[in-house]
Amino acid sequence: MALRARALYDFRSENPGEISLREHEVLSLCSEQDIEGWLEGVNSRGDRGLFPASYVQVIRAPEPGPAGDGGPGAPARYANVPPGGFEPLPAAPPAAFQPLLQPQQAPPPSTFQPPSAGFPYAGGVLQPSPQQLYGGYQASQGSDDDWDDEWDDSSTVADEPGVLGSGTYPDLDGSSSAGGGAASRYRLSTRSDLSLGSRGGSAPPQHHPSGAKSSATVSRNLNRFSTFVKSGGEAFVLGEASGFVKDGDKLCVVLGPYGPEWQENPYPFQCTIDDPTKQTKFKGMKSYISYKLVPTHTQVPVHRRYKHFDWLYARLAEKFPVISVPHLPEKQATGRFEEDFISKRRKGLIWWMNHMASHPVLAQCDVFQHFLTCPISTDEKAWKQGKRKAEKDEMVGANFFLTLSTPPAAALDLQEVESKIDGFKCFTKKMDDSTLQLNHTANEFARKQVTGFKKEYQKVGQSFRGLSQAFELDQQAFSAGLNQAIAFTGDAYDAIGELFAEQPRQDLDPVMDLLALYQGHLANFPDIIHVQKGALTKVKESRRHVEEGKMEVQKADGIQDRCNTISFATLAEIHHFHQIRVRDFKSQMQHFLQQQIIFFQKVTQKLEEALHKYDSV
Repeated sequence: MALRARALYDFRSENPGEISLREHEVLSLCSEQDIEGWLEGVNSRGDRGLFPASYVQVIRAPEPGPAGDGGPGAPARYANVPPGGFEPLPAAPPAAFQPLLQPQQAPPPSTFQPPSAGFPYAGGVLQPSPQQLYGGYQASQGSDDDWDDEWDDSSTVADEPGVLGSGTYPDLDGSSSAGGGAASRYRLSTRSDLSLGSRGGSAPPQHHPSGAKSSATVSRNLNRFSTFVKSGGEAFVLGEASGFVKDGDKLCVVLGPYGPEWQENPYPFQCTIDDPTKQTKFKGMKSYISYKLVPTHTQVPVHRRYKHFDWLYARLAEKFPVISVPHLPEKQATGRFEEDFISKRRKGLIWWMNHMASHPVLAQCDVFQHFLTCPISTDEKAWKQGKRKAEKDEMVGANFFLTLSTPPAAALDLQEVESKIDGFKCFTKKMDDSTLQLNHTANEFARKQVTGFKKEYQKVGQSFRGLSQAFELDQQAFSAGLNQAIAFTGDAYDAIGELFAEQPRQDLDPVMDLLALYQGHLANFPDIIHVQKGALTKVKESRRHVEEGKMEVQKADGIQDRCNTISFATLAEIHHFHQIRVRDFKSQMQHFLQQQIIFFQKVTQKLEEALHKYDSV
């Protein structure tokens, strides 16, 4: 019998490897075996790909017979069915229709399980996304401090088992079928009740040929590219995460006077960044800038290049999906060795390091401590060992959430949590708009001071000197003092013009550096909020199923407990953000106003000096 299906609903493809459906459209199926709620087939337009199994109803038509029986001589029942009907599928599907999940041979239909969530289908071939390859962080491709020499060894995230393209594919138990059977980063769930749900939340009604009613379960997101899925939040909330958490890996959230907050670092420290030095390698063919870092808790200097900072940022952004890792100063393709650029980058790295060292979780992270304490030049072997350990960290993705330790017997009011998150979302949007406006205003004002104000004050000074030169034509002795005083006034205005040109470096530039850092933080929070919102959605769905008698209370309580864990961490991160925001903006505004006062005192001093020149006239 030919395998066909009729579309029950319209479906619009949004990801590579999917095909769109129209209601009542008839499709040919490659196999009746669904892949976690997805079927593979060909629509009436000849497009081949995946579509939700819940959107179609499988129909079984007899093989083509004589013309009188609706065979080749009879008109097609459906407009999109070619004359002659469908050819029966051979026992072994042709290569074009074989599931291309494996490098050699497909597993039998009865035991076939899909790979771990998050891998899109492109042209029928399972392809890893950049997020799987690089842990959610895509390294920039600029020419600034490009990767070179022995830095990139073979032990990278992209080469680990479980990532296609390296000759391996996930087995049913989540392990790799090649390369020694190392465990995959994410466990592959074999639970039959975790079927994919519909876009937007509510799934269309299920059609079962047998008429049996299936029990409702919390659905999985169809958008496998969402932050909630990629971060591992969905797998954790649905109870799929499992791993051994060492005591040293635990991240504690405690209840403070203002709600959940990260447990303080018992050994706080700071780190200075000084002496940017141009160095060369390969007999001068490769140049780079090296910075000296001195942590206060070790007092041992280490030297790091920008690419080392870039690598560290990638590891931290991958590991901590609910923590805002500050963005690094931007790369630059040209002018990397100019003094102004090096100075500006150093200031940006100092801001970045201050935020890292002041975060209770990031400051104690193993990879960050390795970055601060391991000297590359004297112990390269230890540096590479720590680098490989960080790149093979198992406590990432869904397993990261297992490391979170929340206050015992502390329950969160989900409605109150949702209200706080929505309020913070509005706050970040308003803050982002205002920082952009302030940054634009400050930049424009600095530009006017450097060019316009300087030029205007020097014009005034030149005019005064012109008047003095005119007065010098009078050779009377009693007018000499006046001539000199007016000439001094012109020089004073020249000096004031120079003060205006130099002043933005003292007050406006530091403000804009701070705004740039916080714009990076504000860009991180939509993803953090999305993870928490995704968890709340699962809780609401499980509660609805409990009220309808379709889900056990115990299972719904487990989902809510895991959602509470994510909520505790999110609220703790929000609290930390507000703490450092108050600290940073208080300090920076004080510095700005102090520099403004010093500036105008210098201007006043110049004018007073010019005034006193007239006392002796």
